[in-house]
Amino acid sequence: MTVPRSVATRLLRAIATIGVAGVPPEAQKPLSIVTGNAAEGEAYFNLKCKSCHSPQGDLQGIASRVNNPKALQNLWLAGTVRGAANKAAVATVTVTLASGAIVEGRLVHIDDFLVTLKLPDGTSRSFRRNGNLPKVIVRDPLQAHKDLLPVYTDKDIHDLTAYLVTLK
Repeated sequence: MTVPRSVATRLLRAIATIGVAGVPPEAQKPLSIVTGNAAEGEAYFNLKCKSCHSPQGDLQGIASRVNNPKALQNLWLAGTVRGAANKAAVATVTVTLASGAIVEGRLVHIDDFLVTLKLPDGTSRSFRRNGNLPKVIVRDPLQAHKDLLPVYTDKDIHDLTAYLVTLK
């Protein structure tokens, strides 16, 4: 049986609190979330992340820029390590109408029935979808992160965070 992450976190905090019973709060050392194996995190990085990211490129000095390990972990899990304002991290969409006209912009919303995009001039435009019409192509640079979310194990998360903390 697998223990849900929230229950495991609560139990770990309770166990840690027992060890500091009677110690004034200002004298207590905060718990570190860096509990993984950095070498195994590097191996995981090389297997799953290296095709898009590089410790010598976009992630160079990431642990210096984001010096709080918990914040760093939250950023990489969300796929926003490079910053939410980075235009490369914005999903875009191309809609090809039956007439052959092409409309491109930033993806605002998509489901089986509707696609909405923001055009370069700031206006929004929506198109009703009926099966494969109109033709819609979405380019989401964060899709790989989204696809990995249900696959990560706690060990993967801890190991990868431990590795990223070493990239100063």
